[in-house]
Amino acid sequence: MQATAKAGAEAMVVTHLPDVRYLSGFTGSSGAVALVGGRAALFTDGRYTAQAKAEVEGIKLVIEQRSPAALAVDWLAAAGVKRCAFDAGQTTVAAMEAMKKALPGPLRRSFFVPTDGLVAKIREVKDEDEIGLMRSAATLGCRLFEGVLEHVEAGATEAGIAAELEYEARLAGAEAMSFETIVASGERSALPHGRATAAKLPKRGFVTLDFGVILNGYCSDMTRTVHMGKALPGAREVYDSVLEAQEAAVAAVAPGVTAGDVDEAARSVLRRVKLDKYFSHSTGHGVGLEIHEGPRLATKQRQVLEQGMVITIEPGVYMPGRFGLRIEDMVLVTATGGEILTPSVKAWIEL
Repeated sequence: MQATAKAGAEAMVVTHLPDVRYLSGFTGSSGAVALVGGRAALFTDGRYTAQAKAEVEGIKLVIEQRSPAALAVDWLAAAGVKRCAFDAGQTTVAAMEAMKKALPGPLRRSFFVPTDGLVAKIREVKDEDEIGLMRSAATLGCRLFEGVLEHVEAGATEAGIAAELEYEARLAGAEAMSFETIVASGERSALPHGRATAAKLPKRGFVTLDFGVILNGYCSDMTRTVHMGKALPGAREVYDSVLEAQEAAVAAVAPGVTAGDVDEAARSVLRRVKLDKYFSHSTGHGVGLEIHEGPRLATKQRQVLEQGMVITIEPGVYMPGRFGLRIEDMVLVTATGGEILTPSVKAWIEL
């Protein structure tokens, strides 16, 4: 609650569901947490009575049919709270109006103190239990990639490859995919977020597979790019440069290093071979209960990496009308450097 006090508030209401899960263990789709003076309470509705009782320990549990956020605010006001922090980046105007209506009239004008991701900042550094869960999710992703390669053949559809990945993920125990699976082939491989379509894999050209699974609530994220048939002109050279950039950024990971320094490690390799203009996104991002968390690894980002963060390293090159490729690993920031959690082969694969 130190961050809450620093923001000028004495309490906090949390409605963003990943934050609710992090604070309480509750995994339902409707809930809010209130924090004040060392006390905490989870609010949800009757649909989740059994689930909440099974999942939530050590904090007060309130189950009513009213809006969980309104219940949380009402509880805090009854406790004498005058100033309450909330996450402005995760609260809609409609949600804020609903919370204000739960307050006595005199409190509505001054009760809420906007803050920016206080719980999300805490979530950036994972504890040993979380790291263990993320290892499992990452390991499953590697197994899925290795298994799906036997289905990657000319004439197969991108959507079919994605479906195979997702089917095997479910059979292996994944709760869901971390995001919509990307399978981009041929000229479509030049689309950084080329979601799987009915397009058929070419006899010759790149196929980029970017996917992840959710296992025990935690996300994985990895990208591998393979080549169908004999290498297109210049393709192998570009691939080798992206791989060098990716490995340089992984090698730069360490506690105390800034996110911008890691980004520059990748970007400088591509700049040296005049491919940096084709690298159109940031080098990576944090991963955890959400697929995109802090820190953001991008140009001039000054956030310092800390032991326990899990980040992606994913440089790419995208040449419209020709081809594109990306190579991505999940990397744990350790006491001395970075540990790759997705150790599937990254060397050139020609199918």
